[in-house]
Amino acid sequence: MSRPPFCVPPAEVRARPLVTARGEFSVLDAVPTCETVGTVLLVPGYTGSKEDFIALLAPLAAAGYRAVAVDGRGQYETVCAEGRVAYRLGALAEDVLAQTDALGAAPLHLVGHSLGGLISRGAVLRAVAAGRTPPFASLTLIGSGPGRIVRRQRWRARALALGLPLLGAHGMWRLTQRVEPGEVGEFLRRRWLANAPAQLAATGRTLRYEPDRVELLAAAGLPVHVLSGERDGIWPMPALDRMAERLGARRTVIRGAEHSPNTERPAATAQALIDFWAARGPRPRLPGAGAREHAARR
Repeated sequence: MSRPPFCVPPAEVRARPLVTARGEFSVLDAVPTCETVGTVLLVPGYTGSKEDFIALLAPLAAAGYRAVAVDGRGQYETVCAEGRVAYRLGALAEDVLAQTDALGAAPLHLVGHSLGGLISRGAVLRAVAAGRTPPFASLTLIGSGPGRIVRRQRWRARALALGLPLLGAHGMWRLTQRVEPGEVGEFLRRRWLANAPAQLAATGRTLRYEPDRVELLAAAGLPVHVLSGERDGIWPMPALDRMAERLGARRTVIRGAEHSPNTERPAATAQALIDFWAARGPRPRLPGAGAREHAARR
């Protein structure tokens, strides 16, 4: 699971419910104090939460972007639903479209990490399938590949789905996680115990079986950004490189990061996002996001 560098929102970030046509979702919302140039919706990955983007929110807001990170249905502080059907990829993609409608802002940039990237891609494709123009100015996939995860990780996701009914959330935590002292360690434990088991089982299945839908995404015509760390144990780096080529996407590699550059190198990740969104205009820079942290492949 991703480990955020801190878990208490900065003063400029507000924790609140986002009311949508598909229910309420818990979000962290950072509103710029300067002129707003866009809105960003950030979708977390498997076993994750809105806090996986907590270190990006203030820097994005400082650059003029309203940044909204969301707990998906059955994740951490967003209420559970009944049955696995509510957590299938199509349903979660519809949730993202409802969140986008509720924010009611344009341009809106969609960002998904890991499983959140698959869900975000699904939201784009659901809009296209419904005959709508996707309501997004761009899509950024962070540590998220073309289809199912690598074999070793598929086995881990299956073991988790089988172990939860037998051992329960507390038992699986003790079996799979090391004890980490301090505020962040307690947050990780609290978040794990709050995740709905049905959500973990259903989304784990998505990670194990999701097909390659890159050609469909390419046909949608949306500007895409493929961003990752230098190493990734969930999707191989060559697979991410090839996906970017097939999409005609911008490709960014964050030095010193692995599967979660959003938590591991947040300053460089925030700057990479801003650079992508501002590619045809002025490029604001953030303090501390220097060349030692950030490298781009195009």
